[in-house]
Amino acid sequence: MNPLAIPFLFSFIALPSELAGAVRLGLQEKAPRDLRRRASNVVGTSSLTDSQDIGYYVNLTLSGQQFEVQIDTGSSDLYVVGNVPNSVNTGLHSGVTYAVGSVQGSILKADLDFLGYTVKDQAFINVAANGQNQTAGTGLIGLGPSAGSQVLSAVGNSTGAPALDRIFAQNTSTPNYITVLLGRADDPSDPIQGDMTIGEVLPGYSALTSQPKLDVTILQKSMAEGQHFQALLDSKGIIGPTGDSVDVSTEVSATSDKTQLTVVFDTGYTLPQVPGAVADAFYKSVPGSKLVDIAQFDGPIWQFPCKYEINVTFKFAGSNYPVHPLDTSMDLNGTDSDGNSLCYGGFQPMNAGASSSLYDMIFGMSFLRNVYMLVDYGDFIEGTSSTASPYIQLLSTSNDSATMHADFIKVRGNPASWTPSSTNTVVSETKSWVESHLKLVIGLSIGVGLILIGGILACCAAGSRKRRARRTPAGFMGFKSAYQPLHDPAPPEAHDLHLVNNGQRPAGTQQAYNNPWDSQY
Repeated sequence: MNPLAIPFLFSFIALPSELAGAVRLGLQEKAPRDLRRRASNVVGTSSLTDSQDIGYYVNLTLSGQQFEVQIDTGSSDLYVVGNVPNSVNTGLHSGVTYAVGSVQGSILKADLDFLGYTVKDQAFINVAANGQNQTAGTGLIGLGPSAGSQVLSAVGNSTGAPALDRIFAQNTSTPNYITVLLGRADDPSDPIQGDMTIGEVLPGYSALTSQPKLDVTILQKSMAEGQHFQALLDSKGIIGPTGDSVDVSTEVSATSDKTQLTVVFDTGYTLPQVPGAVADAFYKSVPGSKLVDIAQFDGPIWQFPCKYEINVTFKFAGSNYPVHPLDTSMDLNGTDSDGNSLCYGGFQPMNAGASSSLYDMIFGMSFLRNVYMLVDYGDFIEGTSSTASPYIQLLSTSNDSATMHADFIKVRGNPASWTPSSTNTVVSETKSWVESHLKLVIGLSIGVGLILIGGILACCAAGSRKRRARRTPAGFMGFKSAYQPLHDPAPPEAHDLHLVNNGQRPAGTQQAYNNPWDSQY
């Protein structure tokens, strides 16, 4: 069996705590691709370097020293590894915690040049190069809401604000938004690695600004440190390989419509994190699939032969966002004992480090490669007088099924045939019919019950006349009930109507389910 060939797996979503970091997993790395540009070389626009669909990087300088940093909308702080000449040490120390791993170091200040903008005395975390995959000349720039910035909290005033906040504050004519377009490695139709802009839309993509505005769900002030760029998925907005919606409910107590899930958009997360029931609906019926626990993935993940084409779609504000089949599964050069290629689900059951009561899913790179995303910061900017609400816009870039199918064939070969099936979608359809015909169901149930009772009484009366010498009690006492008492444990099939798997249970074990009347359900 060939081991995984994967250079990095990133889980860059900042958690509300005092440290921060990243994990580099890997084994082999392909030679870097030539950098190709979509946009002209203007202020506010930069092409991204795509590292095998595992991370996306951009160059910036601090005091003239260049660093290649990963872009991350899931956190809010800038850190770099290695010496920064002519920087000023503030005497403060901080760090940022991600879903996996952490970095920490001294808070320094230096002049920043980023996408053509210059910021004087930008505060950042300086991390020492070490053997734990912290390489000099690298780093990460957090693009998330400033409420989660550990540096800002440590500095205590706006001079410690994140880089984007300071760019927007000093360039008042620049619209307060960024756009991100992530490329797909070895994409036969579109080999571009990606682009990021500040305050402008890429040429040829003007339709982005006319897409529905997804309101960012705002957390209470007491929870502001956990604020991310997150929005609500449509009700029944997950369409699995069967073409039917996946039946799943939110775990976010503040959501009024429990059929709408809260989604965090995170450019620093390699594999989107989804409820276990969603991952099951996507991959469980793929021939030869199995749920495996591999250390590189930091939790369970579905494994299956690469020859199967898997198509899924998500819905936001009434619009469909299909996912390219090259993104629903990842080919990491793994093979089984017979030498057949093995792939892994691009949408992973939510692992323990990523789970939260504030959101249901994290849409990382496997989803974001299928959209051009605009993030408007609204009043999230530190020190702003704006009262505008932050929002997100998504333009689908994977909406030609014929092209996507052709891409799959070019990269993976002719797909093997299979018939997708999903217990969740069947349950959803049955449940939906019952709910929509509830009055009819109740009426028929009462009618059938009365007929049964009448029949039983008639039979008992007849039996009583025939056996006058030996009477038996009438009614249900002589019958063994076919119905399970309410206090008995629910059968496994009943659990499927309520559960939302969090991806932490071992394969084959029973899952707990939430009481529909529980305030956290």
